[in-house]
Amino acid sequence: MASNFSGVLQLTDLDDFITPSQECIKPVVIEKKPGTKVGKIRIEGDGSYTEILEGGYETKLEKAKITLNDCLACSGCITSAESVLITQQSQEELYRVLQENKQLIESGRESEAKTVVVSLSPQARASLAAQCNLTMQAAATKLTGFFKRLGVHYVFDTNFARNFSLIESAQEFVRRFYDSETNPKAFPMLASACPGWVCYAEKTHGSYILPYISTTRSPQQVMGALVKDYLASCIGRSGAQVYHVTVMPCFDKKLEASRADFFDDVSQSRDVDCVITSIEVAAMFDKEGVSLADVEDMPIDTQLSHQVNGQLVSHSGGGSGGYLEYIARHAAQELHNSQLQNINYRVCRNQDFKEVLIEAEGKPTLKMAIAYGFRNIQNIVQKIKRKRCDYHFVEIMACPSGCNNGGAQMRPEGEETVKERLSKVEEVYSSQPTLSPVEIADVERLYAEWLGGVGTSKAQAMLHTSYHEVEKMTNALNIKW
Repeated sequence: MASNFSGVLQLTDLDDFITPSQECIKPVVIEKKPGTKVGKIRIEGDGSYTEILEGGYETKLEKAKITLNDCLACSGCITSAESVLITQQSQEELYRVLQENKQLIESGRESEAKTVVVSLSPQARASLAAQCNLTMQAAATKLTGFFKRLGVHYVFDTNFARNFSLIESAQEFVRRFYDSETNPKAFPMLASACPGWVCYAEKTHGSYILPYISTTRSPQQVMGALVKDYLASCIGRSGAQVYHVTVMPCFDKKLEASRADFFDDVSQSRDVDCVITSIEVAAMFDKEGVSLADVEDMPIDTQLSHQVNGQLVSHSGGGSGGYLEYIARHAAQELHNSQLQNINYRVCRNQDFKEVLIEAEGKPTLKMAIAYGFRNIQNIVQKIKRKRCDYHFVEIMACPSGCNNGGAQMRPEGEETVKERLSKVEEVYSSQPTLSPVEIADVERLYAEWLGGVGTSKAQAMLHTSYHEVEKMTNALNIKW
């Protein structure tokens, strides 16, 4: 990279939740001036940076573009709502592949063109739907129409993949319960669907925390396995011949897709080749000169999507996937032999930290919690380190208010506040009908046909992952570049 970090700068006016953010900045091009005293960087309202020099002189800093290979995964930008400058994994990459396909087809080499698949997350759909005053179903069919007219072959709903994530998470919880007498790090089991949280744990807490994190893949990465392994075989193509794009509410999903764990050495391809966010899809609308509301509808593909009476279905338990609710109900059934009718949340420190108790006469009480945002995550981490955490499961998400409030979601417009926009997105999201994963016949069928059953070695390979401690840098701002 041509740009440098400055070793003589300190950050001011940060409003973030975690300590690493105060040791890192998004890269900006800085010319070092020998002999100068410590300066400051001010982050402007539009996200630009200004260096404040001795004597009050101000210099606007140019942002430097980085690739995912340059990213240190230090988690300093996780809770920020600002855009991360990444030159890989963008809508431009999708356009490049679609253009290559077009050229191959025009030259009579259609067999060399890639099969392009787009998987839509429900949170991104909700954000785009709220932006354009659409229903969730209308957003799905219009996004399908938009992408297919660009040259995409299949469009799916990642709620389908979440069925597998929920089932595997619940089964892992029960296994940990039975292993807890011999495994001191069985509990609390910490949710693993949020890549920002996982990245932070790997970088900052390493061996202290990683054993507690569920090994179950996130819905994005389960969908990657479904597309590159199951769908590819169904259509007679290899994983390398399929180009898989996900539409997500979060920039950190780009980092998750780029993990070495999700690269297949046999096909030499990633489970997810490209991640584009809600605001990047909106940029595509601008490029094409269209509005989502005006796009002609096309039905979403059903091979890896599930609909009831023409409506895509979701899961109960909130906009971050409902992990606590599903695990709580499964645990009540398996460990207490009872049906959990209602789940009562007790608000603790704030609305992003809630507790749930699952009690049954003569059975051990199960204690679970939701912890969103890094203030609450830090509390959980510190409790675990001090061996004072009595939770059995914690649904953790890096963003305050969860995934519907992801940093790459559509911004409010005009006089609309962030709170008002989030409320609208959550209302749209919750309008979907819900089903338990075990009520969906296609999920049961795929466990049998694709994975050879529940708990098989292939199920472990396709639906689970591992984590890696990242060597911690002492202080990013003290490093001389």
